[in-house]
Order: sequence, then structure tokens, then C-alpha cells
Amino acid sequence: MDIKLDEELFNKYWRVIKLARTPTREEFSKIAIVAAAGVFLIGLIGFIITITMGPIPK
Repeated sequence: MDIKLDEELFNKYWRVIKLARTPTREEFSKIAIVAAAGVFLIGLIGFIITITMGPIPK
């Protein structure tokens, strides 16, 4: 890699870092609720599959 390419890449990363910020309490709560709902839904699907596959003879 030459110096020009490294500098350009650094500037792109630096722009993203400058835009990043800590989420507000409300934003964090919404993200946490959506993530928890996703985990619950995947767990529920797995549980339903386990229950329905139980009675099937092996």
C-alpha cells in the first residue's frame, strides 16, 4: 500500500468516528427491546420445533 491510499482510508475511518455518538437512553431502550424480542422469538421457534419433534418416533 502506498501512503496516499493509507491516508485516504484513514480519512474515511476518521469521518465515521466523528459521526459516531453515544445513544440516548430512549434510543438504547428501543434497541434493547427489539433485540430482546428477536431473541425471544428465535427461542420460541426452537421450543416449538423441539415440542413437535418429540412425539415423532425415532
